[in-house]
Amino acid sequence: MPADPNARPRATGGCLCGAVRYQIHGPLRDVVNCHCGQCRRTHGHVAAYTSAVRADLVLTEDRGLKWYASSKAARRGFCGDCGASLFWEPAGEDRIAISAGGIDAPSGLKTIRHVFTAHKGDYYEIAGGLEASPEGHGD
Repeated sequence: MPADPNARPRATGGCLCGAVRYQIHGPLRDVVNCHCGQCRRTHGHVAAYTSAVRADLVLTEDRGLKWYASSKAARRGFCGDCGASLFWEPAGEDRIAISAGGIDAPSGLKTIRHVFTAHKGDYYEIAGGLEASPEGHGD
């Protein structure tokens, strides 16, 4: 069932320039850091994503939203005006990944794991005691 856009959202967020704004009306998964090559190229470094049920995401401003089919498995949503990377949407699933950096504070989220660590950049190390997967998804 789609989210009620008149209900108080769990979280809000958007891009740098405001051409994309959204509300999330359901629970958010804690943050997973993705080190795959596509995420690093899209974000300029590691991608930090939370996720929600797609129906819980309500766009309140979408004039800048553009989608790029980055593979057969997913597409990426970004702002065509400021370039902010916002979403990663897997094909055929009812969930959408949301860039944690675009969520307005306080988010109440914490980072819980790293994925695709076998593909990390050669210019940094992964520190800390979080779960890490050489491959794998964030959900």
